[in-house]
Amino acid sequence: MKMKTEIEDYIESSSKAIIRSKDCSEILEKVITEIIKCMRTNNKVVLFGNGGSAADAQHIAAEFIGRFNFNRKSLPAISLTTDTSVITSLSNDFSYNSIFSRQCESLVNNGDVVIGISTSGNSKNVFEGIATSKKLGAITVGLLGKDGGIIKDIVDYSIIPQLDETPKIQEVHRVLTHVMCKIIEEKMCG
Repeated sequence: MKMKTEIEDYIESSSKAIIRSKDCSEILEKVITEIIKCMRTNNKVVLFGNGGSAADAQHIAAEFIGRFNFNRKSLPAISLTTDTSVITSLSNDFSYNSIFSRQCESLVNNGDVVIGISTSGNSKNVFEGIATSKKLGAITVGLLGKDGGIIKDIVDYSIIPQLDETPKIQEVHRVLTHVMCKIIEEKMCG
């Protein structure tokens, strides 16, 4: 019985966090508008993060390139967390802090939307990737947590659910990015 209560309490806690994330609606609408504009001008979305955020970057790119709710043309997106040869060579030859900035240097174009994901808001390599992307003329987005950390101060748009627990931040990020994918798919291909 105790485990059942723990399960129910966790689900209820997650539900409350997701409902509170409605506070992000206005900024999410602006980001969605930027992504649609980017895609309509033949630019792309570039995503990156560490750990679970790396998995989220890959997930979002897959939703754009593949499909979210219905079959349609592929939408341009790339996750910089999938090429282990590039990531390990950059880590070895330069530093782990450069794994995204070096990739952005060669892959990001003026008009792209670059989304850095960091539940702490303080990932140095995400910060560096965003900084490089800004210099190249990209629109930058931080999908962040806690107080937004150092990344909130350099991005064009900060999406920050007001949460401190990493698992809850990740759960809310998933809901927000699913909303983003749904709306963009409908507007671009509906």
